[in-house]
Amino acid sequence: MTTSRTRSSSDLPISLGEILDEELKARNMSPEELAIALALPLATVNEILQAEKPITPEIANSLESALGIGSDFWTNLETDYRATLERVSGRGS
Repeated sequence: MTTSRTRSSSDLPISLGEILDEELKARNMSPEELAIALALPLATVNEILQAEKPITPEIANSLESALGIGSDFWTNLETDYRATLERVSGRGS
């Protein structure tokens, strides 16, 4: 018997960039302001927002300092996002 699996919303990876973008909007903070707060180039912040650059522990610590949201939140979100990408792409099976 063949079974098919319907993709659920939990299969769709939500990037840290999406969460961070929502947080910036809620704070009326621009990517430029975040870049200054993190002491990172704007290009790096934009790569994070577009999920092109993963969050390192150092960046997670900087986000904690800048936004008051624990570094564990950011590192766990990054880990979950990358693991979901692997699973959805079939490389994690």
